[in-house]
Amino acid sequence: MIAALAAHEAGQDVLVIEADTVPSGSTALSAGLIPAAGTRFQSDAGISDDASLFAKDIQAKAHDENDPELVTRLAEQAAIVIEWLTDTHGLPFSLVTDFDYPGHSRRRMHGLPRRAGRELIDALRNRIETLEIPLICNRRATRLFTTNDRIVGAQLTLPDGNVETVSCERLILACNGFGGNREMVSQHMPDIADAVWFGHDGNRGEAIDWGDALGAATRHLGSYQGHGNVAHPHGILITWATITQGGFQVNAQGHRFWDESQGYSEAARAVLAQPGGTVWTIFDARIASIARQFDDFKQAEQQGAILEADSLEALAGRTGIPTDALLKTCAALQETGTDGFGRSWHTLPLAPPYHAVKVTGALFHTQGGLDIDPVTARVRKKAGGTFANFFAAGGAACGVSGMGDSGYLSGNGLLAATALGYIAGRAS
Repeated sequence: MIAALAAHEAGQDVLVIEADTVPSGSTALSAGLIPAAGTRFQSDAGISDDASLFAKDIQAKAHDENDPELVTRLAEQAAIVIEWLTDTHGLPFSLVTDFDYPGHSRRRMHGLPRRAGRELIDALRNRIETLEIPLICNRRATRLFTTNDRIVGAQLTLPDGNVETVSCERLILACNGFGGNREMVSQHMPDIADAVWFGHDGNRGEAIDWGDALGAATRHLGSYQGHGNVAHPHGILITWATITQGGFQVNAQGHRFWDESQGYSEAARAVLAQPGGTVWTIFDARIASIARQFDDFKQAEQQGAILEADSLEALAGRTGIPTDALLKTCAALQETGTDGFGRSWHTLPLAPPYHAVKVTGALFHTQGGLDIDPVTARVRKKAGGTFANFFAAGGAACGVSGMGDSGYLSGNGLLAATALGYIAGRAS
């Protein structure tokens, strides 16, 4: 939808094809937060930041495995897109100022008031409809038509099996990755193949399949975003603020098992490696008050996923964690400094009332995809050069999360969706 808004603004005749009944996708399942550096929202909050520092953070998290030109391009475009969506399209973005995300050296997460991806999707859809940009739902693209390396159209399949065709001067693939295709996940990222799939089932990997058939280059197909803080069995995302503000995770025996400050993506494998593939996230009322800015957390409370107790002994009783083990674990965290896992503690110690939520690890979305030219978002060919009228954005394109899961910096998915959508939409 961002690509459509940008293309429409550039004077192009735009058609958006949507497979679902209404736009949704993995974005609707996220917190809808977009990282951007050097925005006026940061300036108003007294935060000094710029694209070069943002780019350094992205590369540091991804162990310098990314295309540096792509990293620079996305870091530079993010602030432009946030302020464009605000000023031109009226989306009321604001900066998250009350907690940090792992790997970001500045507070640069921007979101809408409810901090919900569904809210972002609905706001963009409202703008599409207001501007009368054609958005046709219940049409899944199932085939591309080409002539001499040019995309000339697509076949669309309706729910009843009938097909339609539409021609095009250029095509932007914005159909995310392949997390909903278990065969492709097993092939490219077997270490997360058995995890809960928390993305949209429509992410089936067509972009990769079509690209392969056309001789397109791909990159980092083993890269993905996991999450180790999904309420179980409720299936609700629990914000990582429960960790960054001083919370921690213990397994069923009451023992910590890793450095939680590394990030929520690599947390998925760490959590799934524990007995039963579930653990407990422990935090307190102070942290819960910060987490309540997210709709998902409030839903988890309403569904009884968040347990509360006035003492650690009582919390152990409610969770089934051995009391002695939980007390010993918490006692070891009362002093600031660096613990045996390498985590540095600079936050307030937990205080009653205490909270706990049982969580598991999940696969959220893939981060590898079609290799693109960072300047235009045109898809690159295996044989060299780029396609003249074939573009990819968001999860359909290779992002900036390195080669695995530990390279994912918070917000990388929506960074690629928004910045690349804007770039692809404005290209000609």
